[in-house]
Amino acid sequence: MKRSREKAASELFAALYPRLAGWCRRLVDDDETAHEIASEAFTRLWGRWTSVTEPRGFLYVTAANLVRDHWRRLERERRAVHRATTEAAVRPRNEQADPSVRLLVQSLPERLRVPILLHYYADMPIREVSALTGRKEGTVKADLHAARELLRAHLGRSLDHTL
Repeated sequence: MKRSREKAASELFAALYPRLAGWCRRLVDDDETAHEIASEAFTRLWGRWTSVTEPRGFLYVTAANLVRDHWRRLERERRAVHRATTEAAVRPRNEQADPSVRLLVQSLPERLRVPILLHYYADMPIREVSALTGRKEGTVKADLHAARELLRAHLGRSLDHTL
């Protein structure tokens, strides 16, 4: 019995995963995210394998909900970054960060730039940054650390060139 369920699950995956991942790719415009969503949809299906009567429909509805969550998260991040950059721009000149630091922050990869802007420029606690970005607090802390290390290394090189 168990072997036949495993075989059915394997056949279903082989038949539906490529199309589901392709559909997700068209919706999110990113291969990695599309595969994460399609994989998560299958994971959720396996958790309910015995109670789902229409696996294909379940997969597409689940993937659509996950895509919608992804879009919401992106929109929250976009609004938060906009708010952070707007708040940084309206600070009095004497409170502005060194322009070279601002340029360095802008050059960071988005994964690192967003937490830096939200935490340091918008003065949000890590818990709030975590909620806004949909990342775990530990991930936010690790990203902040990685960003600081990159900034520190780059600023160290800049100082070496000016001395």
